[in-house]
Amino acid sequence: MTDDLYWDPFDKEIDVDPHPRWKRMRDEAPVYRNEKFDFYALSRFADVDAAHLDPTTYSSRYGTVLELMKPEPWDTGQIIFIDPPAHTTLRVLVSRAFTPRRVGGLEGVIRDLCAELLDPHIGGGGFDYVQDFAAQLPSLVISQLIGVDPADREDVRKMIDGTFYLDPEKGMFNETAMAATARFHGYLTAQLEERARSPRDDMMTALIQAEIAAEGGTRRLSLREATDFTALLVSAGTETVARLLGWACVLLAAHPDQRADLAADPALLPGAVEETLRHEAPSPVQGRMATRDIDLHGTRIPAMSKVLLLTGSAGRDDRKYDDPDRYDIRRSFDRHLSFGRGVHFCLGASLARMEGRIALEETLRRFPTWDIDHKNTVRLHTSTVRGYEKLPIIL
Repeated sequence: MTDDLYWDPFDKEIDVDPHPRWKRMRDEAPVYRNEKFDFYALSRFADVDAAHLDPTTYSSRYGTVLELMKPEPWDTGQIIFIDPPAHTTLRVLVSRAFTPRRVGGLEGVIRDLCAELLDPHIGGGGFDYVQDFAAQLPSLVISQLIGVDPADREDVRKMIDGTFYLDPEKGMFNETAMAATARFHGYLTAQLEERARSPRDDMMTALIQAEIAAEGGTRRLSLREATDFTALLVSAGTETVARLLGWACVLLAAHPDQRADLAADPALLPGAVEETLRHEAPSPVQGRMATRDIDLHGTRIPAMSKVLLLTGSAGRDDRKYDDPDRYDIRRSFDRHLSFGRGVHFCLGASLARMEGRIALEETLRRFPTWDIDHKNTVRLHTSTVRGYEKLPIIL
């Protein structure tokens, strides 16, 4: 009987620990139907994986966040709301600017920023690991990557913070967040226009200059496309890395033996980052629109239905992983879906992995042990992001 089985991405009580609910969905209702919010949900690893690899059937053009999804395609330069072939062209263009060399060159910058943020807490009784470190580091790293002037960085950090403002009643789509987003877009547009006039050695310049051969000449990013991509890189990169580091902090405090192993052997850190992403996906829900009727597990999903892909559930599927609820930094597995898969695989995955690895290494170098002040933690909850907003630790 599944009559008593209920899940939606807005319920904060369910979101505290959705994993038992997701397990029931995988076992009892692998194609789950929510009438209240009019969506279907896929929870098994194989189904979520297959949907990512079939963008023709599971379209991103109608929005990828449940409350943004609508019957008509979005008219946008946002690469995550675009399907191939237009998506393919955009991805090639932005990849000309967002290169492995450019990302790899940030390792020293990330270490310096970690020292700047963590050193003031040495010898203290504790600090808020998210507010004082995990939420600040990625916005500073990406500001450096795209080429924000040092004099503007604090103002830009505040703009980025504003775009993530959550209204208790309206959630993430509220006047404060929209005003900050508009201001940030205006700032980026002006900066990109300036790079067109006076090129620099930074990613915003590279985005403006990137070009590929196209019919009748060359294709470059429009100003709107370059602005939208830069804004996406900043928002997605800041939010997900902050949640990744928060989850790692909590999980390592709960597994002190594994934390001690990481402190003793930093070579284990890349595996710990992957296991954290599998165990607690920072972005556990992605939306798609079905472009045709889909028959799956004895259920028909009609064309033009909203379909949620539960990445967070896929990471705990015992059809894919042995003992999936166990956190194990030495776990051997071929992949997880926390960065997506296929054409929409996260462009910033290598940067996020590097930030996670270095941030945890620098944390453990200074603070090999800590406890969580559980009474004063604050969860962050949206329909697509899950983690901690405030995470005080005791040293």
